[in-house]
This record gives sequence, structure tokens and C-alpha cells, in this order.
Amino acid sequence: MRHVFYKHNENLTDKQRWYLEHYLRKSNYLRKAYQLKEAYRLWFEIAKASGPTNLKSIKKRLYQYYDLVKTSGVIEFERSISTFQNWQKQIMNSFAFELHNGYVEGINNQTKVIKRNAFGFKRFDRFRLKILLHHQYKNIKVRVT
Repeated sequence: MRHVFYKHNENLTDKQRWYLEHYLRKSNYLRKAYQLKEAYRLWFEIAKASGPTNLKSIKKRLYQYYDLVKTSGVIEFERSISTFQNWQKQIMNSFAFELHNGYVEGINNQTKVIKRNAFGFKRFDRFRLKILLHHQYKNIKVRVT
């Protein structure tokens, strides 16, 4: 029943909610961790919904989340906060400019799949052309012989 910890709290069925409460009653530490997870999710959804219009509020809520984590005593979340603080500028920029690298990651993933399946390519130039052709760069001005 591990998936009950990953689901949004409001999307749990009655049975899943019972299992969640059953496990959370067994460990106060686990309860705190789950509450922190839900607090982060709430912050992220609010930040995503408000987008670039209200960055000061997003940052203020993020600092409130930092304080919540620091007072909780959950070590794993405290370590994640240091990562957040190291990348805070980039995280805030992702809400300000609504940019992401999903497209590039998709191309990288497809290229890796081609590479795994390219057992017969002995020449790099042909392998490169196969990748470029797959990604629809047809004006490469190279003749394949």
C-alpha cells in the first residue's frame, strides 16, 4: 500500500485513507514526513497556478516551508532544503518565465533509444545521420552512400 503515500490526499478513496491513517498512527516521524510532503505539494500547486504574477508571495511561502521543515526534525527533508536553497534562483525563475527543458530531454531520450538499437552502425557519420533524420533535420546536406 505504498502508493497511498504518493497520491494526493484529496484523491484518496475511503479504503486508501484508512490504510494511510493506519500507517501514520504507527510512526509520528512518518506522519511529519507525510505532512511535509503535502505542504510542499500545496506550495508547488499554488506557485504553479499563480505563475509569474505573484513571485514575492511564492518566495514568502517557500521560506515558510523552509521554516516548517527546519522545525519538523525530519532529517531527509532538511537535506532536501539545502538543495532547494542552492537552486532557489533557478526554481523561482521556472515560475517567473514558465520555461522548462522537457523538449530537450525528450530528444535526448529518443537519441539514447536509437543508440541502444544501433548495433549495426560501424561509422559514426551514418549513426549521426540516422539520429538527425529521426529528429526530422532533413536539410543536412550530406549524401549517404
